Amino acid sequence: MFEIITPLFLSLIVGGTLVGIIFGAIPGMTATMAVAVCLPLTYSLGLDNGLALLLGLYVGGISGGLVPAILLGIPGTPSSITTTFDGYPMAKRGEGEKALKIGVVASLAGGLISLLVLDLFAPTLADFAIEFSYVEKFLIIFFALTVMAALSSDMLLGVFSGVLGIFVSLIGVYDISKGGNGEMRLVPPGLGYWLENGFSLLPVLIGLFGLAAILEQAEIGVPKGHSTKDIKVGAHSRFSFNVFRGQSFNLLRSGLIGTFVGILPGVGGSAASIISYTNAKTFSKTPERFGKGEPAGIMASEAGNNGLTGGALVPLLSLGIPGDSTTALLIGAFTLQGIQVGPLFIGNNPGTWDAMIIAMLIANIAMFVLMYFAIRYFALVVTIPKHILFPVILMMCVIGAYTINYGIMFDVWTLLIFGILGWLFTKIRLEVAPFIIGFILGPSAEVYFVKSLESFGTWTIFFTKSWIAIVLWVLIVGSIAGSILMARQKRRMEDHG
Repeated sequence: MFEIITPLFLSLIVGGTLVGIIFGAIPGMTATMAVAVCLPLTYSLGLDNGLALLLGLYVGGISGGLVPAILLGIPGTPSSITTTFDGYPMAKRGEGEKALKIGVVASLAGGLISLLVLDLFAPTLADFAIEFSYVEKFLIIFFALTVMAALSSDMLLGVFSGVLGIFVSLIGVYDISKGGNGEMRLVPPGLGYWLENGFSLLPVLIGLFGLAAILEQAEIGVPKGHSTKDIKVGAHSRFSFNVFRGQSFNLLRSGLIGTFVGILPGVGGSAASIISYTNAKTFSKTPERFGKGEPAGIMASEAGNNGLTGGALVPLLSLGIPGDSTTALLIGAFTLQGIQVGPLFIGNNPGTWDAMIIAMLIANIAMFVLMYFAIRYFALVVTIPKHILFPVILMMCVIGAYTINYGIMFDVWTLLIFGILGWLFTKIRLEVAPFIIGFILGPSAEVYFVKSLESFGTWTIFFTKSWIAIVLWVLIVGSIAGSILMARQKRRMEDHG
């Protein structure tokens, strides 16, 4: 196992973690964007080294969001929203450095808890999933899409976004090897040459998560950056590990909540941190302190959102279903190397599985060391002018899209098309996560559906194949019913409010 750890492997993890922290610490940038921009670099690195870079970016990006959340009251990433509730009040009273270090330690705890769950449960779940037929595989994807839709801000829009993603993924030739007839489908006249193989996955991902973010930030405006005078780290605020006394259960609970939320497809880090924070406040003996600079609030938020990192990899590596938008991008790295993730992945690629576990462990340790001992310098990252940063990122997106398939100009147009679509999605309230996961899972869902009908000859097989199919239908109905109940409750609260 340890022969995997080479100087290049270590350098890519530490370097990726550093770059991820910087992306996370700049408001408007995210871990997903960092992975999207750097994804094309992994082609020449090979699978293990490429994943080392991307996992470092993932861990660093999630953790880096706490810097502006605490110092400026602006969440660096969506998963850092609840960190602002108590981090910023602490910074305003001169305890910025103390709050930052509390967040860093909690991030490490959440990351290690989720990594342990990943190591224990992903292989077991994969072994179980190997027994699935086409019917169960289709229902697993169907369940994943209903969970995403159910946990969207609006269930109908979530369903529509997921179906739209599936629809777009089916553009192109109906491949004979997948049970098709070899004919073109869903292609406008005159575009058959370009869309014969549909839209390429990687330019779509880079467009939705890279270019769209730039367009959204550019619309808000490109400020010159915050003055260093605004950054109040707080030289006199001393940090001590004594602040964690009595908080072990809070850290464990928050880390496990984040891990569980990560396992649910397409939910995201913001939900993980909000649920963790809410639970910490509910079970606290002093809930009135939350929102006024309570360290336990920062611990819950950061342990929760970092718990997402390992949890989101569980369905990806055991079922081939990405847990969030960033792990959806990791599918791109596997695609570049010609490897398909799913139930057989861990058994067929034990070396890569070991490399991922080791990379996650080293990335979490590197994140802690870098941020704990150099937090003052990372605090200055928020001052980088965006009028310098955005053109560089845009250039990297274009170069990455162009070179990913050996210089196809249509991939640059794909980047532009989906960048604009991603920006428009925020205007019309469509959900990007259900769309992209629908886009990724659509072709597989089609194959499993067609093969199921070919094998058994009747649609009733989806309800009677096995006890697993029945359980999955119960979960599907439960997720939809739960979403409807939550929507009604939310509507009642708004009406009474």
